[in-house]
Amino acid sequence: MNKIITALICAIVILGAIITGVVISNQNEEKEEIKVETNVADENILDECTDEYEEMQEAEMLETDAQEEKISPNCSFTIRTYYKGCGHITSQYNNIPEDLVNKTEQELKEMYPEYMVETFKSNEVVVYIEKEGECGEHYLVKDLNGTVVIYERLNDGTKKLLEETGISTDYLPETDKVQIQNGIEVNGKQELNQLIEDYE
Repeated sequence: MNKIITALICAIVILGAIITGVVISNQNEEKEEIKVETNVADENILDECTDEYEEMQEAEMLETDAQEEKISPNCSFTIRTYYKGCGHITSQYNNIPEDLVNKTEQELKEMYPEYMVETFKSNEVVVYIEKEGECGEHYLVKDLNGTVVIYERLNDGTKKLLEETGISTDYLPETDKVQIQNGIEVNGKQELNQLIEDYE
């Protein structure tokens, strides 16, 4: 009888060990499944967040690119004019007109359709236009009664006395005297001013 009880106890212990092993094994498998599901969920969340973040970055870049450059209040404004009659280009430097402040390049073109925009920056705008006729900056520097005078060349080819400088030709070098007696053609106010300074 002792053998039967001992065998029965051994069978119960073995059966208990088997049941315990199965239960523990099932719990580990469930934990791994939960862990795998959690990792997949985390990856999905990470992917969704990453995708949203990347979309936001692209939208911000597009928005930044879409912001057009505008004219600032302290912008320099240059009008370059080509005169077909004489082939000269003059440049007129101005402060930016108030009606152009904060305008885009497209708005500038709409306001001044006859001009071509050569340079458009927030601090510098250069426009270009072509005109018939001459630039009106053609001069003749000549000797008149021993003094240097300036004539303006008119579009019809005639000349008009513009200024008597008061500079005496007596003190000029001989080569300059000869040139002035024949008349020196000068184009542009800058060149004219430089020539007169040389004679003073």
